[in-house]
Order: sequence, then structure tokens, then C-alpha cells
Amino acid sequence: MVTSTGTLALLHTSPVHVPVFDGLRDRHHPGLVLRHLVDEELLVRAREAGPEAVAGAVAAALAAAVADGADAVLCTCSTIGGIAERQAGVLGVPVLRVDRPMAAEAARYRRIVVVAALRSTLEPTVALIAEESGPETSFISTVVVEGAWELFEAGDRDGYLDAVAAAVDGAPQAEGSVVVLAQASMADAVDRMTGSRPVLASPRLGLAAAAAAAGAVSGPHRAVGG
Repeated sequence: MVTSTGTLALLHTSPVHVPVFDGLRDRHHPGLVLRHLVDEELLVRAREAGPEAVAGAVAAALAAAVADGADAVLCTCSTIGGIAERQAGVLGVPVLRVDRPMAAEAARYRRIVVVAALRSTLEPTVALIAEESGPETSFISTVVVEGAWELFEAGDRDGYLDAVAAAVDGAPQAEGSVVVLAQASMADAVDRMTGSRPVLASPRLGLAAAAAAAGAVSGPHRAVGG
């Protein structure tokens, strides 16, 4: 556990992420202030017309968060994470996508299986892993959990997580492989899996990186002993 400082704004496309990240903050980063921004329409539009269609709306949301005092921003939606990340230069504070630390960890493996409930998430996730892998790009295969997102949208969390877990357990296994859960909402499916191979989820790793970024920004402005 690390006592964290600073204020972190989180841009979500579903309210289900709020208690997840609050719980992770309480367990691992006490002292970090979280401000949650939820806009479900961003994902709807990104799925219909592509992530670039929401670039302006994402930029506006992040600018408002910084104006409200955020030391750093974390986008928890993999579909629009790249759109958010590139705003860092304009905003002057760190802007992180939740899945980059996970992708960096995955890049250490020779074979990677990317599992997603939304097809729109696959391309940005695979591209991010390839970026983190550099010239030593791993072999990446993908699995879409058909029907899972409909369960998520219907509020059937148990059905959603069970479907994800079953898909991971049923995916082909190979020596030196790792499973990447492409969406933050999938993280709790890990507890329902029966396999033994490593599975990576983004919330804990992403929040740790964002907490460090927020602390680095806020630290110099804090009074000694404050």
C-alpha cells in the first residue's frame, strides 16, 4: 500500500467502473482523491462512427476536469483511450489510458490472447500491445466473447463475468502465453476462471500508474508538512 497524493480525474463510459476504482484506491492508494466523470454516450458514438468521432467531446471533458483541479486524468475505456491519451500535450497534465501498463506487461510474453466483449476494443488494444512490444512484437490472437456485451448492457453482471471467464478458459493454450482482458469491466472475471495461465486486467495496473502521475504533479505544489 502506498499513501498517494493528488487529484485524479477518471473518464468512464459506464458507471460500473466507479466502485471498482474507488475500491482499488481504498486498498492501494489512500490519500488519492478521485473524481469520476461518466459519459456512456462516448462509447455509443465511438462504436457507431469510430473513436475519432468523439475526439472533440473527449477533449472537452478532459479540459473541464483539469480546469476543476485534476492533477492527472485516467481514461478507463479502451476504445477511446488513445483519443484521450493524445490530449496530454494540450492540457499540460498527464493523461493516461488504463490499458497501457497492462499492454506493457503483456509485451513481455511470446504469445498473447486478447479477449474482448466488444469488437471495437480489439483494434486499439492490439495496436497498443504492438506499440509496447516494439521490434520484438509477440504473436497476438484475439477472441470476442459473443453475447457478453448484451449481458453487460442488460445489467447482468454475473452473466457477463461468467461468459468472459468461460471464453478465457476455453481459449487455446500455449507455452509462454498470457491472456489480456481488453476491457476494464472484465477484471473481476479473473476470480471465476479455472485455468492456471497468467491473465492480465487493466484497472489495478492503470490506477497505480495514474496515481504515481498525479502525485508527481501535485507534490511540488504542496506545503512542507502538508
